[in-house]
Parts: sequence; structure tokens; C-alpha cells
Amino acid sequence: MQTGLEDQLGLYQKRIPIFTRSVKGRFRRFKTSVLALAYAIYFLLPWLPWSRLDAPAQAVLFDLPGRRFLIFGLTVYPQDVIWLALLLFIAAILLFFVTGLVGRAFCGYFCFQTLWTDFFIWIEHKIQGERPARVRLYRQPWDREKVLKVGGTHALWMLASFWTGLTFVAYFTYAPQLVLDFFTAQAAAAAYITTGILTLSTYAAAGLMREQICTYVCPYGRFQSVMYEPETLAVHYDARRGEAAHGRAAARAGQRTLAERHEKGLGDCVDCGLCVQVCPVGIDIRDGLQYKCISCGLCIDACNTIMDSFEFPRGLIRYDSEKNLASAEPAAPKVQWKRLKTIGYGVALVLMSAYLVYSVATRGSFDRAVNQIRQPLYVVLSSGDIRNRYQIRITNKAAQDQTYVFSARGIPADALDLGNFREITIKPGHSGLVQASVRLSPAVAAKTQHFELIITPLGKPAEARSEKVRFDTPGKRQ
Repeated sequence: MQTGLEDQLGLYQKRIPIFTRSVKGRFRRFKTSVLALAYAIYFLLPWLPWSRLDAPAQAVLFDLPGRRFLIFGLTVYPQDVIWLALLLFIAAILLFFVTGLVGRAFCGYFCFQTLWTDFFIWIEHKIQGERPARVRLYRQPWDREKVLKVGGTHALWMLASFWTGLTFVAYFTYAPQLVLDFFTAQAAAAAYITTGILTLSTYAAAGLMREQICTYVCPYGRFQSVMYEPETLAVHYDARRGEAAHGRAAARAGQRTLAERHEKGLGDCVDCGLCVQVCPVGIDIRDGLQYKCISCGLCIDACNTIMDSFEFPRGLIRYDSEKNLASAEPAAPKVQWKRLKTIGYGVALVLMSAYLVYSVATRGSFDRAVNQIRQPLYVVLSSGDIRNRYQIRITNKAAQDQTYVFSARGIPADALDLGNFREITIKPGHSGLVQASVRLSPAVAAKTQHFELIITPLGKPAEARSEKVRFDTPGKRQ
């Protein structure tokens, strides 16, 4: 029989429940502040009113039937896909930039998985009690207390998951009407399917799997190491101070003060285990930097609390860099940004962000494209006149119907022929095609290399746009 390490461990480890202890400190306060802000934005934004002429009064609305995204006063159409590409690029560069400076700070404070898991742990704590009570409840046989507390926890988890899913759907339709239709069985099937899928996935990810999502599902924890440098700040345990010559030891009689511990060669770590108990992924930071660590800083708060109680210096566990920790006399930790890679990320981030802001700020109310029809490139008429044909495409990006008129500069006024009309009305978010031809006499054509085609929204001369267009003749054929 053949055995191996994979037979012993398997591809997936059965989850061992983690019961975290609550802790107070600046990192816990920061995490709570971020959670409250993120939840306020996510859950309240669909209910924020915003006056619109052609859409529901909702500040943020992803109008899929209308093929547009309404974000406050900005209307985004599929033609603006370059903005999405820029946003994704900026998000990626920002992640690399932050990781190079302060490690997995995104995971610890801003990741959706972290935010929802933190909230679910808070629910569990409120119903089942502090860590010792939850451990006791987990180990005791099923009785009335366990059924009520565990059942109540899962019921609130499911309720939070349901409202998460329903809120997501509310971004795609008018939120008040959605809630009314949803609970009166009049909503679209897609609303029920999407809400159901997100309810189950949120419940499983934040309530049942928790840290396993970070360990087995999220790829970021696996490739983050390539973005770490010796100067990168991350949560570290100062082993030199904590272990000293003879390791860490509990604070018993005769080894409670720093003087007593140093005399015996003991480190400052009193081996209380609180840093492990507060860790949401269940690791021991004293074992060194690990890919499971999300750099949330809760172990720092826990350790500082213990250090304060013994009147030891803070910072046994802290944000620090490997380079500083390895130095003979570690200095105060600080962000080291003067590195080529970090500066490169920063420059790319600033340039792309500036370009995105510029693109949004200078976008006109319509897009236009003028293409010369090249089959044939030109036509010589029986009168000797030369005709070129063009296709004009206009995309209306305004919030209402818009009429556009056409004119030309650099050629005679009667040379531009648009058939039976000189204007076109286009609905918001839609495009229109206009076929145009320009007919010039041989003498004028010989002197005309280019001309300007002018497109003007009716009643808005300030928004007129022009396109420089080539005019071809037999003598200029290339």
C-alpha cells in the first residue's frame, strides 16, 4: 500500500472552529470604523434619492435594460468601457502599492470577506457570549440553551446574508419598488434567483467557512509574497525581545518584572496566548510571518494590553519590517517608500488616476466618429464632379433625447448632401448612423485636401464638435 504526505493531509483540511476573543485597541477601533463606513455606504446608497428626468430618483442605479450606469450626476454607457479598464488598472496598482508598503492591509481592513466575517463574529459574540462561553457551548451536548443560541446565531446570519443579497439587487432597480415587489411576489425571477444565490454564498463564506475563504479560495494570500520586500511593514513578533536567551515563560512569582525576567534570561512574552485567541484566522504570530495572516493588527492590540498590565514596553508585536527587526538596534518602525518599485507604483497610480479624472471631467454630451466609405474611394460623375461618401456615427450620452444638425467648413455650403434631412434625433445611450456625401467640382476638388464636418446639438452651439475629414480625388489617390 502506497502512502504519502498528501494521503495524510488531503487536499482540503476540515475546518477547526475558531472562537475569537474580543479585544480593545486602536486597530480594533479602526477596523470597526471601516466596517461601519463600508456598511453605511453599501446598505444605504441604493436608498439615497437623486432627482432624474428619465430614470428613478436613485443616486446609484445600474440600468441594464437602458444599457447605462447612473452614478449620481454621471451617466456611464458601454462606450465608456475605457473607464472600467482604468478603474481595474488603478485598483490593481493600488493593491500592489499598498502591499509593498504595509503588507496585507487591504485584507485586514477593507476586504469584503473580512468585513462580513467580522460582522458575523460580532453577532456570534452578542448571542453566545465571550470566547470561553462560546467554547463551552460548542463542547456541550445539544440542549435547549445550545439550540436557542446556535439557532439564533445562524438565523441572524441568514437574515444579514439575505439583506446583503437584496441590497445588491437594489443597485439594479428602483430600491423601494423592489422591496415592495419582492415581498408581494411580483418581482422578476432574476431578483429572487440573485438574492437567493448571494444569501447562500454570503452565509457560507462569512458564517461557515470564514478564514478558509482566505486560505483556500482567495489567490491573493498565495501570491502576496512576491510583492513583499525587506522594507515592507507587516505584523511581526519581535522574537529577539520576546524569547531572549531562554524563551518565553508565564509571569509566575519571581519572574513578573522585567528585571527578574532579564536576570533569568527570559523574554518579555508571558506566553498568555491572547494574541492567538484574538486572531480571526487562528494563527500564532509568534511562529513568524505566515501567508494566512491578514495583517488586521488585533494581535497587536491584545499584546499591548498585556504589556500595559505588566508595565512592560509596548511593541512586542507590531507593524515592522524584516530589515528593521534584523538590525542590531531596531529603530522606530516607519513606512519606507523610497524604493524604485514603490515609486513606480505611485507614479503609475497618480498618472492613471489623473487621466481617469480628466476623461470623466472633459467628456462631451455625445461621441462621434466619421469614417470615409472606401469602396469606392471616390466616384467621378458624368458632369466631371467628384463625390466622396462618409458614414457618421453619433452616440448620445446626454440624459434626454437630443437632436443633432450637420454642417461643413472648408467646402461650399451646398456640397454636403445628407439626403432628405440635415438633422437626426437620438435617444439617451443610443447611437445613430447618417450617410453623407460631398460633391465638388474638379477645380474645387483639386484645391481641397481636407474639410471639417461639424456636428452641433440643436440649441447648444457651445457643445459643437468638428471632425477633420479627407477628400480624395483621382490625382491624390495613394
